[in-house]
Amino acid sequence: MEVSVEAASPVWESVLEQTKSAQDKNSDPLLWALQLSSSLNSAGVSLPSVDLAHLLVSHICWDNHVPITWKFLEKALTVKFVLPILVLALLSTRVIPNRKFHPAAYRLYMELLRRHAFSLKCQINGPNYQKIMKSIDDALHLSLIFGVQASEPGLLLIEFVFSIVWQLLDASLDDEGLLEFTPEKRSIWPTVTQDMEIDNADNFYEKRNEHHDVLYKGNTTMAIEIIGEFLQNKVTSRILYLARRNMPTHWGAFIQQLRVLAANSLALRNSKHVTPEALLQLTSDTRKVLSRECKTISQQEFHAVIGSGSLTSSSGQCHGTNPSAHWLPIDLFLENAMDGSQVAATGAVESLTGLVKALQAVNGTTWHDTFLGLWIAALRLVQRERDISEGPVPRLDTCLCMLLSISPLVVANIVEEEESELIDQIDCSPTNQTKEKQATGRCRKNLITSLQMLSDYEALLTPPQSVRSVANQAAAKAIMFVSGLTVSNGYYECMSINDMPMNCSGNMRHLIVEACIARNLLDTSAYVWPGYVNARANIPCSDPSQVPGWSSLMKGSPLTPMLINALIATPASSLAEIEKIYEIATKGSDDEKISAASILCGASLVRGWNIQEHTILFIASLLSPSVPADYSGSESHMISYAPFLNVLLIGISPVDCVQIFSLHGLVPLLAGTLMPLCEVFGSTAPNVSWTLPTGEELTSHAVFTNAFTLLLRLWRFDHPPLEQVMGDATPVGSQLSPEYLLLVRNSKLSAFGKSPKDRLMIKRLSKNLNFSLELIFMDSFPKLKRWYRQHQECIASTLSGLEQGTTVHQIVDALLSMMFKKISRGGQSLTSTTSGSSSSSASGAEDVSMRLKVPAWDILEGTPYVLDAALTACAHGRLSPRELATGLKDLADFLPATLGTIVSYFSAEVTRGIWKPVFMNGTDWPSPSANLFMVEQQIKKIIAATGVDVPSLAVGGSSPAMLPLPLAALVSLTITYKLDKASERFLVLIGPALSSLAEGCPWPCMPIISSLWAQKVKRWNDFLVFSASRTVFHHSSDAVVQLLRSCFTSTLGLSPSTIYSNGGVGALLGHGFGSHFSGGMSPVAPGIMYLRVHRSVRDIMFMTEEIVSLLMSSVRDIASSGLSGEKLEKLKKTKFGLRYGQVSLGTAMTRVKLAASLGASLVWLSGGLSLVQSLIKETLPSWFISAHTPEQDGGEVEGIVTMLGGYALAYFAVFCGTFAWGVDSTSPASKRRPKVLEAHLEFLASALDGKISLGCDYATWRAYITGFVSLMVCCAQKWVLDVNVDVLKRLSNGLREWNEEELAMALLGLGGVGAMSAAAELIIEIGV
Repeated sequence: MEVSVEAASPVWESVLEQTKSAQDKNSDPLLWALQLSSSLNSAGVSLPSVDLAHLLVSHICWDNHVPITWKFLEKALTVKFVLPILVLALLSTRVIPNRKFHPAAYRLYMELLRRHAFSLKCQINGPNYQKIMKSIDDALHLSLIFGVQASEPGLLLIEFVFSIVWQLLDASLDDEGLLEFTPEKRSIWPTVTQDMEIDNADNFYEKRNEHHDVLYKGNTTMAIEIIGEFLQNKVTSRILYLARRNMPTHWGAFIQQLRVLAANSLALRNSKHVTPEALLQLTSDTRKVLSRECKTISQQEFHAVIGSGSLTSSSGQCHGTNPSAHWLPIDLFLENAMDGSQVAATGAVESLTGLVKALQAVNGTTWHDTFLGLWIAALRLVQRERDISEGPVPRLDTCLCMLLSISPLVVANIVEEEESELIDQIDCSPTNQTKEKQATGRCRKNLITSLQMLSDYEALLTPPQSVRSVANQAAAKAIMFVSGLTVSNGYYECMSINDMPMNCSGNMRHLIVEACIARNLLDTSAYVWPGYVNARANIPCSDPSQVPGWSSLMKGSPLTPMLINALIATPASSLAEIEKIYEIATKGSDDEKISAASILCGASLVRGWNIQEHTILFIASLLSPSVPADYSGSESHMISYAPFLNVLLIGISPVDCVQIFSLHGLVPLLAGTLMPLCEVFGSTAPNVSWTLPTGEELTSHAVFTNAFTLLLRLWRFDHPPLEQVMGDATPVGSQLSPEYLLLVRNSKLSAFGKSPKDRLMIKRLSKNLNFSLELIFMDSFPKLKRWYRQHQECIASTLSGLEQGTTVHQIVDALLSMMFKKISRGGQSLTSTTSGSSSSSASGAEDVSMRLKVPAWDILEGTPYVLDAALTACAHGRLSPRELATGLKDLADFLPATLGTIVSYFSAEVTRGIWKPVFMNGTDWPSPSANLFMVEQQIKKIIAATGVDVPSLAVGGSSPAMLPLPLAALVSLTITYKLDKASERFLVLIGPALSSLAEGCPWPCMPIISSLWAQKVKRWNDFLVFSASRTVFHHSSDAVVQLLRSCFTSTLGLSPSTIYSNGGVGALLGHGFGSHFSGGMSPVAPGIMYLRVHRSVRDIMFMTEEIVSLLMSSVRDIASSGLSGEKLEKLKKTKFGLRYGQVSLGTAMTRVKLAASLGASLVWLSGGLSLVQSLIKETLPSWFISAHTPEQDGGEVEGIVTMLGGYALAYFAVFCGTFAWGVDSTSPASKRRPKVLEAHLEFLASALDGKISLGCDYATWRAYITGFVSLMVCCAQKWVLDVNVDVLKRLSNGLREWNEEELAMALLGLGGVGAMSAAAELIIEIGV
């Protein structure tokens, strides 16, 4: 018998002798215990004793394995001489390996387990708890086996419980010969039966016992049942849950072995108390063992809201309390993305994926409902754009891109993420392939059901007129499939309306399904869904007339003019087709390359929704042509590609095309391809030209212009200089710049392919793509960098003096001579008025055009001086306004790239305020008087329709219309342009700049400009008036507050006339923007107005505070409108004050949640990540600290308001956080979460500790804490891992003081390995 060193001391020798004596006499265990207690007390041994446990177990195993010694051990456990968990640990190392030869001992061991292993509370509160757990660790080698150096006893306790269950499992597998079927084929525990001598009389006796075999087999069944008890017991199951969350490798191995047992164990199948299915269910991921169990009615109401989520609305006009309002943030995001004034550096796919995942988590809905919500929101967006008013902004094509390209890619991200995790599990679980395959594709299955249910929303599925034929072709394709006819894509290309099958009416669902099939989210089994197509449709007997198309190309037809035109007009239907064109663009002849470029930028780019993400990547790749292997020239190889590159640049210049690049997140990559083009072609003099197929001459200036103007549209160069120098006043203002775009590009390329998400995306990409992953910086483009520095200097200060005789001076002189020929012929030079310059006369004999055959960068360098001279001359009367406008137009026609400098220089001069205003009198300057009064009336009507009252808005004033001189010059320049395709790409550069500049000028500058343009382009009247109306909010913070209030009241249905019947998405966003009724423009909904004006509001922090204030005000209105006096009287009579008002409170909570999601969406869309972080870190803590005066005589309503207000803020904060950071840790923004989140929880913990005094109501504070933590625990569990364990413990302690033990336990349970010890001890303390 082995004994410890301590057991060899006289005290323990005496105890051992005393035990042997009692054993020989078969003494009563109680008498033995009394005698033992006296001896130990005399020796000063504290109880429970670690050494006594070692001694008794060693004594029994195996020399004294007789009934009386087991009774002594049981009595020692009963009277707490030894701690049960230590005894069980010691026994497990001796009994389990010898269970085959000592089945009775194994049975006794399991009986002790049943009696003592589930009573842990009394065992962790003893004086020697830490020492005992250390002894258990030494006995079972827990730290070594689990690889965790446990310094906290609670962590060892988790490992102990886990080890006991695992040892029973391995022993059961070994008993039935199943251990070899496990992946490891062995146990990590000493559970395998050991060889032993059987000569001993006692052993021989037990071996010959006739009940041996029965006992042995019964032990296996009992062990399995005890495993089930551990997994079912409330305390031990929660402890095992901690092991599952924080020891994934070991838990995975345990689960694999458990599944082998469930699949093969005869003892398990014969058990009367547990089944294989039940055992697996107890360890499944769907079993929530640490979910929050609410103790109060208010908390039940709170979580009832989380659980509701089915969609029932079938129209765009949904009510505030309708579950379809769960997806309001998606509607707002989609509508916000349609604003062409901003080109986003982050793609919509990434942002929308995070948003959808956040809403699914916080709403607690199924993926079926979530996907359905996404489709409906995108369909509503398209329906709002059906009859929209005309204007130079993104149109229907961008909306269709969002529905048919971006949304399917979002779904693909989510589906592939889930299935990649399942694949990883299969790789780790070779024995469980069948089971995993059954679980594979839960999101995919929900996608299918969501698309099947989409047929119930007929009003949303009607296709716009421009895509009706495409929808019909998609329906015809399905009809052919159902009919068993096999036809090529060429069949559908050639179909005319007359060729369509009878009763073939395609809708938007057919196009969505085709987009999903193209991305392998669905297969053609979708064609046979019930009701998908009309099965009785008549199939045309004859083939349609043959017209060249994509099928002809794939069969090898050459690129004839007819085929080229067909391919430009018809989008490719597959990746193989677009790859064929890409191959021609890279390997064909020069003419074929140009044709291929035209095809790529045609319908395949704009309406090739099934392959759009591939098309834009191919175009971006082609904009960076590789150096030919045989190239040996001194100039850049790009020069020889000029005609080809020019076709691509012009092809992607339209508004919708740039917005499509933005939605797909390709703006940084596109900027990285444009900068080298600008550098090369801007540094090349226009001495060489190329003759295009149209007969036009192409120069390096033209290629540079197209690349440079496109580059300028990718960052906010056009915004007023004041915004550039205001720093953090507009959080999103200073981010978009050339350096920022390159930073984003380099960051994405550096990290590309390293994340699981990227690896999934790579599988979808074409293998033909060839992108350089080389990092580039502004220093790589010295000319561009120099221009950008000059651009910033012009913004910051006035021009410095122009040195006479320099190259720049000569260019300036030549440009002025070209622009103002009459003045030049008169011998007068405008350069004399240039700051710091002296007069210089141009030689009449010198050809001006020859002097201007210089690189474009040189011309741009001199342009600010030209503009300064021209403006000064006009201000001093030496140049008429008409001559100024004509000269500016001549400059822009000579080198359209100068428009960028014209815009930035004039904007800077306007904000400097040094130029006197000029009268727009119709003589010197164009006059707006013909329609200015009407425009102002329409503006006032639009503003009033949104619920905003601005009394100071002047209408029809008698004062003459005036504009600052630079602004008047700029608007005069713009109205000289014709509205043709060639001018469009320049107008879309100037237009937003002009609008942005005018918004910052005093009223009524913007209405004047709108009036002038409305006179020129009458069909743009509604768009121009709407644009002018946004100026009101730029100048009036009170108008912004009113507009925000209108957004809340319309969404929640809180207008006085219709409290319950209105609200939701329909009320907030209405019909979009357009002339839907005869007699002019229809009212614009408040949400549409806000999404178009929020970028013009300078004080973004002010908006955040107002949104918080409006949220709390809305809560009061909700409570007041939803609870009648009779119901309130019933509430007063109930125990909790809520039971009889359960239905009303449930409705109120739903509307409160809607208000919170609206407020969070507005904050996130207005200021992005930085504003959300400022809200959580600064605004909310300040609100809680500040004093808030309650309503006088509020009574019961006030009590409900304070509670609902806390929940509203909790939802608001979590919505904001999940929108900006995501619910997981996959997005780049999530890396910024830990610091801000921990600061917020530190504030909460400090307030709970009493270190911070609060000004808000106690009920509000308590509701916020419990609500915020509950939502974190339920919806954003990854957040908890970002927080320091000490903060979690303090927060948990505060919750326990409020009797929120379950919530405190759930919080700690998610805190990672560091919080496991505290979580386990709290679980045990709470008990059942």
